Amino acid sequence: MADVSNSRERMRTSGIYLVTDTALCGPRGVIDTVRAAVAGGVKTIQVREKDASAADFYALVLAVAEAAASRATVLVDDRVDIYLAARAARAAVHGVHVGQNDLPVELVRTLVGPDAVVGLTANTPGHLDVLATLPQGTVDYLGAGVIRPTRTKPDHPEPLGISGFADFAARSPLPVVAIGGILREDIGALRTAGATGAAVVSAICGTANPLRAATDLVKAWHA
Repeated sequence: MADVSNSRERMRTSGIYLVTDTALCGPRGVIDTVRAAVAGGVKTIQVREKDASAADFYALVLAVAEAAASRATVLVDDRVDIYLAARAARAAVHGVHVGQNDLPVELVRTLVGPDAVVGLTANTPGHLDVLATLPQGTVDYLGAGVIRPTRTKPDHPEPLGISGFADFAARSPLPVVAIGGILREDIGALRTAGATGAAVVSAICGTANPLRAATDLVKAWHA
């Protein structure tokens, strides 16, 4: 079974974080996009698939894990069952990311065990208040946004903007990954605002050259 022992610590400095989107990847496909992103220096991949069957989602997660070749942390969006199935198949998957309307995050931690990465979407003071009631170690990082309006999540909350994100990150007891409509020119400002990572969808999946896009984003993060 793939080693996940250092995955939780790696999420504290996640850098550029790719969230996959099958439609945006188009004919190139998710797998080739992931290969390009990892070659460009992306260290975290979240496999997100809202419309696929369980069987297709499972197959995609296995293929992404193989494409990442242990060079990136691979997380499964929402579906704890898919993550557990992939782990049972000895795939190099490292955890899950869940939202406020998914399984309760304390239950998620119980299901996935102590070594898996667990990320949680959060973007309000109320979410932080609830977080404070959870046992230590339940959640490894928060995903906060959106930063700008984005078509990849039509039901997104009111955008935080850079300043709103900075306020949220300053209050959070956990590392915070920014997500939602992020552009290359936002990367430096988000890192200054306290982001431990910047999650992108369109900025890699929606480009003609995902390798170049990923490389440019990673360079901006480290600039």
